[in-house]
Amino acid sequence: MSRFWSDHLADLTPYVAGEQPKSVTNLLKLNTNEHPYGPSPRALEAIKHAASDRLRLYPDNESVKLRAAIAQLHDLDIKQVFVGNGSDEVLAHIFNGLFRRSGRALLMPDITYSFYRTYCTLYQIPVQLVPLADDFSIRVDDYTQAHSVEPAGIIFSNPNAPTGIALTLDDIRAIAAANPDIPVVVDEAYVDFGAETAIALLKEYDNIVVVHTLSKSRSLAGLRVGFAVADSQVIQGLNRVKDSFNSYPLDVLAQAGAVAALEDTAYFKQMCQAVIDARTQLTEQLTGLGFQVLPSKTNFVFARHPKFEGAALAQALREQNILVRHFKLPRIDQFLRITVGTLEDCERLCNSLVKILEKTY
Repeated sequence: MSRFWSDHLADLTPYVAGEQPKSVTNLLKLNTNEHPYGPSPRALEAIKHAASDRLRLYPDNESVKLRAAIAQLHDLDIKQVFVGNGSDEVLAHIFNGLFRRSGRALLMPDITYSFYRTYCTLYQIPVQLVPLADDFSIRVDDYTQAHSVEPAGIIFSNPNAPTGIALTLDDIRAIAAANPDIPVVVDEAYVDFGAETAIALLKEYDNIVVVHTLSKSRSLAGLRVGFAVADSQVIQGLNRVKDSFNSYPLDVLAQAGAVAALEDTAYFKQMCQAVIDARTQLTEQLTGLGFQVLPSKTNFVFARHPKFEGAALAQALREQNILVRHFKLPRIDQFLRITVGTLEDCERLCNSLVKILEKTY
Protein backbone atom coordinates (compact mmCIF):
# COMPACT_ATOMS: atom_id res chain seq x y z
CA MET A 1 0.00 0.00 0.00
CA SER A 2 1.43 3.33 -1.07
CA ARG A 3 1.42 6.38 1.16
CA PHE A 4 0.15 8.30 -1.86
CA TRP A 5 -3.16 6.43 -2.05
CA SER A 6 -6.43 8.20 -1.35
CA ASP A 7 -8.01 7.23 1.96
CA HIS A 8 -10.64 4.86 0.53
CA LEU A 9 -8.37 2.73 -1.69
CA ALA A 10 -7.28 0.32 1.03
CA ASP A 11 -10.90 -0.71 1.59
CA LEU A 12 -11.57 -1.59 -2.05
CA THR A 13 -11.79 -5.19 -3.20
CA PRO A 14 -11.57 -4.96 -6.99
CA TYR A 15 -13.76 -7.11 -9.19
CA VAL A 16 -11.95 -10.21 -10.47
CA ALA A 17 -12.69 -10.85 -14.13
CA GLY A 18 -12.63 -14.30 -15.68
CA GLU A 19 -9.20 -15.59 -16.60
CA GLN A 20 -7.91 -14.48 -20.00
CA PRO A 21 -4.95 -16.74 -20.92
CA LYS A 22 -2.55 -15.14 -23.36
CA SER A 23 -1.38 -18.21 -25.29
CA VAL A 24 -2.43 -21.79 -24.59
CA THR A 25 -2.45 -24.36 -27.35
CA ASN A 26 -5.81 -26.03 -28.06
CA LEU A 27 -7.57 -24.06 -25.32
CA LEU A 28 -11.36 -24.27 -25.01
CA LYS A 29 -12.36 -21.08 -23.22
CA LEU A 30 -15.78 -21.45 -21.59
CA ASN A 31 -15.24 -19.18 -18.58
CA THR A 32 -16.14 -15.62 -19.62
CA ASN A 33 -19.42 -15.95 -21.55
CA GLU A 34 -18.01 -14.69 -24.83
CA HIS A 35 -20.05 -15.41 -27.93
CA PRO A 36 -18.82 -18.52 -29.79
CA TYR A 37 -19.44 -16.92 -33.17
CA GLY A 38 -17.96 -13.73 -34.60
CA PRO A 39 -19.60 -10.31 -34.87
CA SER A 40 -21.85 -9.30 -37.73
CA PRO A 41 -19.85 -9.00 -40.98
CA ARG A 42 -21.54 -5.64 -41.41
CA ALA A 43 -20.08 -4.50 -38.09
CA LEU A 44 -16.58 -5.56 -39.10
CA GLU A 45 -16.93 -3.75 -42.42
CA ALA A 46 -18.14 -0.59 -40.68
CA ILE A 47 -15.15 -0.66 -38.32
CA LYS A 48 -12.74 -1.03 -41.25
CA HIS A 49 -14.40 1.88 -43.05
CA ALA A 50 -14.18 4.07 -39.93
CA ALA A 51 -10.45 3.35 -39.51
CA SER A 52 -9.38 6.31 -41.61
CA ASP A 53 -7.38 9.49 -41.18
CA ARG A 54 -10.45 10.95 -39.48
CA LEU A 55 -9.27 9.19 -36.32
CA ARG A 56 -7.25 12.36 -35.73
CA LEU A 57 -10.57 13.98 -34.79
CA TYR A 58 -12.52 13.50 -31.59
CA PRO A 59 -15.57 11.23 -31.83
CA ASP A 60 -19.13 12.45 -31.50
CA ASN A 61 -19.30 12.97 -27.75
CA GLU A 62 -23.08 12.49 -27.80
CA SER A 63 -22.96 9.28 -29.91
CA VAL A 64 -26.02 10.52 -31.78
CA LYS A 65 -26.07 7.86 -34.53
CA LEU A 66 -25.64 5.05 -32.03
CA ARG A 67 -28.27 6.38 -29.64
CA ALA A 68 -30.64 6.90 -32.55
CA ALA A 69 -30.11 3.29 -33.67
CA ILE A 70 -30.85 2.02 -30.15
CA ALA A 71 -33.91 4.25 -29.88
CA GLN A 72 -35.27 3.07 -33.22
CA LEU A 73 -34.66 -0.59 -32.38
CA HIS A 74 -36.60 -0.34 -29.12
CA ASP A 75 -39.22 2.27 -30.12
CA LEU A 76 -37.87 4.93 -27.78
CA ASP A 77 -36.98 8.60 -27.93
CA ILE A 78 -33.25 9.27 -28.33
CA LYS A 79 -33.39 11.25 -25.07
CA GLN A 80 -34.11 7.96 -23.30
CA VAL A 81 -30.77 6.40 -24.35
CA PHE A 82 -27.41 6.57 -22.55
CA VAL A 83 -24.24 4.88 -23.85
CA GLY A 84 -20.86 3.99 -22.37
CA ASN A 85 -17.77 1.82 -22.58
CA GLY A 86 -19.43 -1.51 -21.98
CA SER A 87 -22.27 -2.04 -19.55
CA ASP A 88 -19.80 -2.00 -16.64
CA GLU A 89 -19.09 1.70 -17.17
CA VAL A 90 -22.80 2.37 -17.63
CA LEU A 91 -23.48 0.56 -14.35
CA ALA A 92 -20.74 2.53 -12.59
CA HIS A 93 -22.43 5.78 -13.60
CA ILE A 94 -25.79 4.40 -12.45
CA PHE A 95 -24.41 3.51 -9.02
CA ASN A 96 -22.79 6.93 -8.73
CA GLY A 97 -25.70 8.89 -10.12
CA LEU A 98 -28.76 7.06 -8.76
CA PHE A 99 -27.88 5.09 -5.63
CA ARG A 100 -25.91 7.52 -3.43
CA ARG A 101 -28.80 8.59 -1.18
CA SER A 102 -27.85 9.70 2.33
CA GLY A 103 -26.81 6.30 3.59
CA ARG A 104 -29.91 4.42 2.43
CA ALA A 105 -29.21 0.82 1.44
CA LEU A 106 -29.33 -0.65 -2.06
CA LEU A 107 -31.31 -3.89 -2.37
CA MET A 108 -29.82 -6.68 -4.46
CA PRO A 109 -29.78 -10.50 -4.52
CA ASP A 110 -27.13 -12.23 -2.42
CA ILE A 111 -26.10 -14.18 -5.52
CA THR A 112 -25.75 -11.95 -8.57
CA TYR A 113 -23.14 -10.10 -10.63
CA SER A 114 -20.31 -9.56 -8.15
CA PHE A 115 -19.28 -6.21 -9.62
CA TYR A 116 -22.31 -4.65 -7.89
CA ARG A 117 -20.69 -5.06 -4.48
CA THR A 118 -17.47 -3.51 -5.81
CA TYR A 119 -19.38 -0.44 -6.95
CA CYS A 120 -21.08 -0.20 -3.56
CA THR A 121 -17.71 -0.10 -1.84
CA LEU A 122 -16.27 2.36 -4.35
CA TYR A 123 -19.16 4.79 -3.99
CA GLN A 124 -19.78 4.06 -0.29
CA ILE A 125 -23.31 2.80 -0.85
CA PRO A 126 -24.72 0.58 1.92
CA VAL A 127 -26.05 -2.70 0.60
CA GLN A 128 -28.81 -5.01 1.79
CA LEU A 129 -28.42 -8.48 0.35
CA VAL A 130 -31.66 -10.34 -0.29
CA PRO A 131 -31.23 -14.15 -0.28
CA LEU A 132 -32.35 -16.05 -3.34
CA ALA A 133 -34.87 -18.84 -2.84
CA ASP A 134 -33.65 -22.41 -2.34
CA ASP A 135 -34.03 -23.01 -6.08
CA PHE A 136 -31.85 -19.91 -6.71
CA SER A 137 -34.70 -17.83 -8.12
CA ILE A 138 -35.41 -14.22 -7.11
CA ARG A 139 -38.39 -14.03 -4.77
CA VAL A 140 -40.47 -11.12 -6.02
CA ASP A 141 -42.21 -10.69 -2.64
CA ASP A 142 -38.87 -9.76 -1.06
CA TYR A 143 -38.81 -6.62 -3.21
CA THR A 144 -42.47 -5.65 -3.07
CA GLN A 145 -43.00 -5.65 0.70
CA ALA A 146 -42.98 -2.43 2.71
CA HIS A 147 -39.65 -1.28 4.18
CA SER A 148 -39.18 0.61 7.43
CA VAL A 149 -36.57 2.75 5.67
CA GLU A 150 -36.97 3.28 1.96
CA PRO A 151 -34.06 1.75 0.01
CA ALA A 152 -31.78 3.79 -2.23
CA GLY A 153 -32.81 1.57 -5.09
CA ILE A 154 -33.04 -1.98 -6.38
CA ILE A 155 -30.77 -3.74 -8.83
CA PHE A 156 -30.73 -7.27 -10.22
CA SER A 157 -29.55 -9.07 -13.31
CA ASN A 158 -32.27 -10.57 -15.47
CA PRO A 159 -31.55 -13.29 -16.36
CA ASN A 160 -29.56 -13.44 -13.17
CA ALA A 161 -25.85 -14.14 -13.24
CA PRO A 162 -24.40 -16.59 -12.52
CA THR A 163 -27.57 -18.65 -12.05
CA GLY A 164 -29.09 -17.97 -15.49
CA ILE A 165 -32.65 -17.87 -14.11
CA ALA A 166 -34.98 -15.15 -15.42
CA LEU A 167 -37.92 -13.22 -14.02
CA THR A 168 -41.01 -12.59 -16.13
CA LEU A 169 -42.21 -9.14 -17.18
CA ASP A 170 -45.06 -9.46 -14.70
CA ASP A 171 -42.51 -10.03 -11.93
CA ILE A 172 -40.56 -6.91 -12.90
CA ARG A 173 -43.77 -4.94 -13.26
CA ALA A 174 -44.73 -5.89 -9.71
CA ILE A 175 -41.36 -4.77 -8.32
CA ALA A 176 -41.48 -1.46 -10.15
CA ALA A 177 -45.08 -0.77 -9.13
CA ALA A 178 -44.30 -1.46 -5.45
CA ASN A 179 -41.33 0.94 -5.48
CA PRO A 180 -42.45 4.00 -7.46
CA ASP A 181 -40.08 6.47 -5.80
CA ILE A 182 -36.77 4.62 -6.20
CA PRO A 183 -34.85 3.41 -9.29
CA VAL A 184 -35.31 -0.24 -10.23
CA VAL A 185 -32.33 -1.21 -12.40
CA VAL A 186 -32.64 -4.32 -14.53
CA ASP A 187 -29.29 -5.49 -15.89
CA GLU A 188 -30.13 -7.41 -19.08
CA ALA A 189 -26.69 -8.47 -20.26
CA TYR A 190 -28.02 -11.90 -21.27
CA VAL A 191 -31.66 -11.16 -22.08
CA ASP A 192 -31.37 -11.88 -25.81
CA PHE A 193 -30.82 -15.59 -25.22
CA GLY A 194 -34.43 -16.34 -24.34
CA ALA A 195 -35.74 -13.94 -21.67
CA GLU A 196 -38.11 -10.97 -21.95
CA THR A 197 -36.74 -7.43 -21.93
CA ALA A 198 -38.16 -4.91 -19.50
CA ILE A 199 -37.70 -2.13 -22.06
CA ALA A 200 -41.37 -2.63 -22.91
CA LEU A 201 -42.24 -1.45 -19.38
CA LEU A 202 -40.64 1.99 -19.75
CA LYS A 203 -43.90 3.35 -21.10
CA GLU A 204 -45.60 2.34 -17.84
CA TYR A 205 -42.97 3.10 -15.20
CA ASP A 206 -40.57 6.02 -15.00
CA ASN A 207 -38.50 4.33 -12.27
CA ILE A 208 -37.23 1.42 -14.42
CA VAL A 209 -33.71 1.58 -15.85
CA VAL A 210 -32.68 -1.18 -18.26
CA VAL A 211 -29.01 -1.89 -19.02
CA HIS A 212 -27.73 -3.75 -22.09
CA THR A 213 -24.36 -4.70 -23.49
CA LEU A 214 -23.17 -5.52 -27.01
CA SER A 215 -20.53 -7.86 -25.56
CA LYS A 216 -22.75 -10.94 -25.35
CA SER A 217 -25.49 -11.37 -27.94
CA ARG A 218 -23.89 -8.97 -30.46
CA SER A 219 -20.47 -10.66 -30.08
CA LEU A 220 -18.61 -7.37 -29.57
CA ALA A 221 -16.90 -7.94 -26.21
CA GLY A 222 -13.68 -6.50 -27.62
CA LEU A 223 -15.33 -3.26 -28.70
CA ARG A 224 -16.74 -2.20 -25.28
CA VAL A 225 -20.20 -0.79 -25.89
CA GLY A 226 -23.08 -0.75 -23.43
CA PHE A 227 -26.20 1.32 -22.95
CA ALA A 228 -29.00 2.17 -20.56
CA VAL A 229 -32.55 3.15 -21.43
CA ALA A 230 -34.88 4.94 -19.04
CA ASP A 231 -37.02 8.01 -18.52
CA SER A 232 -35.38 11.03 -20.17
CA GLN A 233 -34.85 12.80 -16.83
CA VAL A 234 -32.99 9.76 -15.49
CA ILE A 235 -30.79 9.78 -18.60
CA GLN A 236 -30.17 13.50 -18.11
CA GLY A 237 -28.79 12.69 -14.65
CA LEU A 238 -26.52 9.97 -16.01
CA ASN A 239 -25.18 12.39 -18.62
CA ARG A 240 -24.31 14.84 -15.84
CA VAL A 241 -22.20 12.11 -14.25
CA LYS A 242 -20.62 11.07 -17.56
CA ASP A 243 -19.72 14.60 -18.56
CA SER A 244 -18.12 15.13 -15.15
CA PHE A 245 -15.99 12.02 -15.72
CA ASN A 246 -15.32 11.52 -19.45
CA SER A 247 -17.22 13.46 -22.08
CA TYR A 248 -15.87 11.29 -24.94
CA PRO A 249 -16.60 7.74 -23.74
CA LEU A 250 -17.06 5.92 -27.05
CA ASP A 251 -14.50 6.10 -29.83
CA VAL A 252 -15.22 6.33 -33.56
CA LEU A 253 -14.65 2.61 -34.22
CA ALA A 254 -16.89 1.51 -31.36
CA GLN A 255 -19.73 3.75 -32.48
CA ALA A 256 -19.50 2.64 -36.10
CA GLY A 257 -19.33 -1.07 -35.30
CA ALA A 258 -22.12 -0.88 -32.76
CA VAL A 259 -24.52 0.88 -35.14
CA ALA A 260 -23.91 -1.70 -37.86
CA ALA A 261 -24.32 -4.60 -35.41
CA LEU A 262 -27.64 -3.25 -34.15
CA GLU A 263 -28.92 -2.78 -37.69
CA ASP A 264 -28.04 -6.35 -38.74
CA THR A 265 -31.02 -7.95 -37.03
CA ALA A 266 -31.06 -11.04 -39.26
CA TYR A 267 -27.53 -12.07 -38.30
CA PHE A 268 -28.24 -11.25 -34.65
CA LYS A 269 -31.31 -13.49 -34.50
CA GLN A 270 -29.56 -16.32 -36.31
CA MET A 271 -26.58 -16.32 -33.96
CA CYS A 272 -28.74 -16.06 -30.83
CA GLN A 273 -30.73 -19.07 -31.98
CA ALA A 274 -27.53 -21.01 -32.62
CA VAL A 275 -26.48 -20.39 -29.01
CA ILE A 276 -29.93 -21.34 -27.70
CA ASP A 277 -29.83 -24.60 -29.67
CA ALA A 278 -26.37 -25.41 -28.34
CA ARG A 279 -27.50 -24.60 -24.80
CA THR A 280 -30.37 -27.06 -25.12
CA GLN A 281 -28.01 -29.78 -26.28
CA LEU A 282 -25.44 -29.01 -23.57
CA THR A 283 -28.10 -29.06 -20.85
CA GLU A 284 -29.33 -32.45 -22.03
CA GLN A 285 -25.80 -33.86 -22.17
CA LEU A 286 -24.85 -32.58 -18.71
CA THR A 287 -28.11 -33.88 -17.23
CA GLY A 288 -27.36 -37.25 -18.77
CA LEU A 289 -24.00 -37.22 -16.97
CA GLY A 290 -25.71 -36.70 -13.63
CA PHE A 291 -25.37 -32.94 -13.30
CA GLN A 292 -28.02 -30.68 -11.85
CA VAL A 293 -28.41 -27.84 -14.36
CA LEU A 294 -30.38 -24.74 -13.43
CA PRO A 295 -32.88 -23.52 -16.05
CA SER A 296 -30.94 -20.99 -18.14
CA LYS A 297 -32.04 -18.11 -20.36
CA THR A 298 -28.44 -17.03 -20.98
CA ASN A 299 -25.43 -18.07 -23.04
CA PHE A 300 -24.14 -20.15 -20.13
CA VAL A 301 -25.34 -22.93 -17.85
CA PHE A 302 -24.89 -23.22 -14.09
CA ALA A 303 -24.37 -26.83 -13.08
CA ARG A 304 -23.14 -29.05 -10.26
CA HIS A 305 -22.47 -32.75 -9.89
CA PRO A 306 -23.65 -34.40 -6.66
CA LYS A 307 -20.53 -36.58 -6.43
CA PHE A 308 -17.84 -34.12 -7.47
CA GLU A 309 -16.46 -31.02 -5.78
CA GLY A 310 -16.85 -27.97 -7.97
CA ALA A 311 -13.28 -26.77 -7.53
CA ALA A 312 -11.86 -30.22 -8.25
CA LEU A 313 -13.97 -30.55 -11.37
CA ALA A 314 -12.85 -27.14 -12.64
CA GLN A 315 -9.23 -28.15 -12.06
CA ALA A 316 -9.71 -31.47 -13.85
CA LEU A 317 -11.14 -29.65 -16.86
CA ARG A 318 -8.26 -27.18 -16.78
CA GLU A 319 -5.88 -30.11 -17.10
CA GLN A 320 -7.76 -30.94 -20.31
CA ASN A 321 -7.22 -27.33 -21.54
CA ILE A 322 -10.86 -26.42 -20.87
CA LEU A 323 -11.60 -23.35 -18.77
CA VAL A 324 -14.90 -22.91 -16.89
CA ARG A 325 -15.76 -20.46 -14.11
CA HIS A 326 -15.83 -21.59 -10.48
CA PHE A 327 -16.93 -19.19 -7.73
CA LYS A 328 -15.63 -19.75 -4.20
CA LEU A 329 -18.74 -18.22 -2.68
CA PRO A 330 -21.32 -19.45 -0.15
CA ARG A 331 -24.22 -21.50 -1.59
CA ILE A 332 -22.70 -21.79 -5.07
CA ASP A 333 -19.21 -23.15 -4.46
CA GLN A 334 -20.18 -26.55 -5.88
CA PHE A 335 -21.44 -25.07 -9.15
CA LEU A 336 -19.62 -24.40 -12.38
CA ARG A 337 -20.63 -21.64 -14.76
CA ILE A 338 -20.05 -22.98 -18.26
CA THR A 339 -20.24 -20.75 -21.32
CA VAL A 340 -22.23 -22.22 -24.20
CA GLY A 341 -19.86 -22.69 -27.11
CA THR A 342 -20.45 -24.14 -30.53
CA LEU A 343 -21.97 -27.59 -30.83
CA GLU A 344 -18.44 -28.91 -31.32
CA ASP A 345 -17.25 -27.08 -28.19
CA CYS A 346 -20.06 -28.60 -26.15
CA GLU A 347 -19.22 -32.05 -27.48
CA ARG A 348 -15.56 -31.68 -26.53
CA LEU A 349 -16.50 -30.49 -23.03
CA CYS A 350 -18.86 -33.40 -22.42
CA ASN A 351 -16.40 -35.96 -23.77
CA SER A 352 -13.80 -34.65 -21.33
CA LEU A 353 -16.30 -34.79 -18.49
CA VAL A 354 -17.09 -38.42 -19.30
CA LYS A 355 -13.40 -39.28 -18.99
CA ILE A 356 -13.04 -37.32 -15.74
CA LEU A 357 -16.08 -38.92 -14.14
CA GLU A 358 -15.11 -42.42 -15.23
CA LYS A 359 -11.58 -41.96 -13.88
CA THR A 360 -12.85 -40.67 -10.53
CA TYR A 361 -15.62 -43.22 -9.98
